[in-house]
Amino acid sequence: MITGIKGTNLRRAVAVAVTSGAMLATGALTAAPAQAVTAPTIVAKGGYVMNNATAKTLYTKKADTELSTGSTTKIMTAKVVLAQSNLNLDKKVTIQKAYSDYVVANNASQAHLIVGDKVTVRQLMYGLMLPSGCDAAYALADTYGTGTTRAKRVANFIAKMNTAAKSLGLTHTHFDSFDGIGNGNNYSTPRDLTKIASSAMKNATFRTVVKTKSYTAKTVTKTGSTRTMAAWTNTNTLLSSYSGAIGIKTGSGPEAKYCLVFAATRNGKTVIGTVLASTSITQRATDATKLLNYGFATS
Repeated sequence: MITGIKGTNLRRAVAVAVTSGAMLATGALTAAPAQAVTAPTIVAKGGYVMNNATAKTLYTKKADTELSTGSTTKIMTAKVVLAQSNLNLDKKVTIQKAYSDYVVANNASQAHLIVGDKVTVRQLMYGLMLPSGCDAAYALADTYGTGTTRAKRVANFIAKMNTAAKSLGLTHTHFDSFDGIGNGNNYSTPRDLTKIASSAMKNATFRTVVKTKSYTAKTVTKTGSTRTMAAWTNTNTLLSSYSGAIGIKTGSGPEAKYCLVFAATRNGKTVIGTVLASTSITQRATDATKLLNYGFATS
């Protein structure tokens, strides 16, 4: 009971006491202000992250700077193939000597496809995206480009890649190869590559392929027998190291350095992004991990 206070003063004292008690009960007086999440520092020359559902930008570092893309180019290769009308993923493609000669001449990453083997388009997609097979990329470009010669078919396929980039409204992207081994005019930006990847991820086959850690193809040989290929292992280490990782594609090269287009889903939220020109395989994964953590904390 409050004593020694009369009339109006008593009513004021009661009001103050009640209000103070309510604030203490709800923690209003003791609640600490929310701490802002600090944007991470990454080694990669460029980086970009967005909320995949809303396309809200969450992080940028030279996000619109044109850089070499390395084998992240193959995201667009896959997208163009999967966009073909009446696509038959079980269609068989005969592996040509030209594909094998190409990877040898360029010392390129490969799926180690065997000349003369018949490989399905679905298998070529795994060979393209997991071990980053430039031989698989060549086979797909030769198959889905239009022309009377292999050179014309490949040129037509690359033209389709550029048309697809323009259709997405990308103004800082250009392809002059089907696999990232370009002729000095193969480039994109962290923002553009993320948009390409986000578009590609709308395709169920693409999503299935890029989240696969390992795949073993059984091809048909010249004699009609079955060949079990050595398992293709996904070069994206985040699939094993980052909880919720769902893809997408690595890239590397003398000019591109070490690149990674990445995506992960946690609690129903998908964050997608890109790092370009990092300094090593380990560092690109570290950079991507920082950006994913930041993306989930801020989206």
